Amino acid sequence: MTRFLDVPATSRLVARIGVARFLGELVDTLRADYLRWGDFDKSPRVACHSRDGVIELMPVADAQLFAFKYVNGHPVNAERGIHTVMAFGALAEVGTGYPLLLAELTLTTALRTAATSVLAAKALARPGSRKMALIGNGAQSEFQAIAFHTLLGIDEIRVFDVDARATGKLVRNLSAYPALEVVRAASTADAVRDADIVTTVTADKAYATILTPDMIEPGMHLNAVGGDCPGKTELHADVLRMSRVFVEYEPQTRIEGDIQQLPADFPVVELWRVLQGEAAGREHAAQVTTFDSVGFALEDYSALRYLYALALEHEAGIEIALIPPAAEPKNLFALIGASGSHAAPAATPASEPAEAFAFDR
Repeated sequence: MTRFLDVPATSRLVARIGVARFLGELVDTLRADYLRWGDFDKSPRVACHSRDGVIELMPVADAQLFAFKYVNGHPVNAERGIHTVMAFGALAEVGTGYPLLLAELTLTTALRTAATSVLAAKALARPGSRKMALIGNGAQSEFQAIAFHTLLGIDEIRVFDVDARATGKLVRNLSAYPALEVVRAASTADAVRDADIVTTVTADKAYATILTPDMIEPGMHLNAVGGDCPGKTELHADVLRMSRVFVEYEPQTRIEGDIQQLPADFPVVELWRVLQGEAAGREHAAQVTTFDSVGFALEDYSALRYLYALALEHEAGIEIALIPPAAEPKNLFALIGASGSHAAPAATPASEPAEAFAFDR
């Protein structure tokens, strides 16, 4: 049987663990997997682009486990009343190919993206960073804010979005964290002024310049999350040129990241090398560092194996017969039997969803 975690089951599991603890343990899981970077069979994700968005498959495996994620990115979906990003994924045994876990990854992707941002910032931002600007206040913004507040000590966040409703939603949701001061900024430039860390998590599929060189101050760490496919950027090219740039998996980021604007020989450092001590992170206090994050399959591997361990520990989700029983592995036809040649089976009424969920953009 295969363990199945849908959105309600995952939401209950995260609530039971607590968001801060979940994020912290996920950061630890990500670090452990990045530290064994060489163990993984890696490749850039497979992408199918359309006018309005992209659909991607993200596979990765080590000697024990295979993981993949299906994920889309359609900024126009907000106008259609559906999510910009939707995802699900699976974890399977490499030795047998047997699927162990099928899980929602829309909520989990937001959590793992925030955890990855913190993992990078711990290695790259100036020690003692306390102020962060958060540009783009959509579906992932709360996760970034809570992760940086609870795990990195950020106690002031200046927030801005061209959609004032998104900012209002973010401010309301963060009111549950009274120790975090949330300040509405009048513009991107207003938000980033005097910030230690600047996180950009915008959604438009366009060559955007959310941050320009005049906004950058010595010592800033830029956490560029929103630019994650060809034709989609957030940083002016000169911002990258004035930074020491770090990436997850260079072959993928060259295609999808903000560095797609620059020549193929523009120097970057893969994050795993910093975590393993093979390369320097921040070289001096006044240096500008940029994490050009596009999301990599290893992070979903970490999230799925962490989810699977929690699901087993807390008996979350349900067991489903995703794969036929193995009593007669050479007799697959027995599942439908001779009766299948006479009549089609009666239709089974669709079940109603147990719970309804609505996530603000």
